[in-house]
Amino acid sequence: VQLQAYGGGLVQAGGSLRLSCAASGSFHSISYMAWYRQTPGKERELVARISRVGDTEYSASVRDRFTIWKDSAKNTAYLGMNNLKPEDTAAYYCRVDGAEVGKGWSPGRAFNSWGQGTQVTVSS
Repeated sequence: VQLQAYGGGLVQAGGSLRLSCAASGSFHSISYMAWYRQTPGKERELVARISRVGDTEYSASVRDRFTIWKDSAKNTAYLGMNNLKPEDTAAYYCRVDGAEVGKGWSPGRAFNSWGQGTQVTVSS
């Protein structure tokens, strides 16, 4: 499974950006699509996640400012980021968890895949 993430950039504090993550390749199903972020010297942290049925969860630091949604037909997840703050500056990574194709198109082994990072820089 390949993930293509894009949409990062430079924005002033208070501005908005939208990130996109498209999954391609052969797989049976996707259980979760998520966005993580990482700054130098720190561990990668979960920003937002959406389940196959649309349940969402957010980190406390972005709740009420960020929104995750998906287009299941396109196997694409989006992260809308509003009221951006300098502390949101990071490399953002998308991740997919799902099932490979098993025998007879039944769910196979679980897998997870990471996309390349896209940089978000928020200036003060």
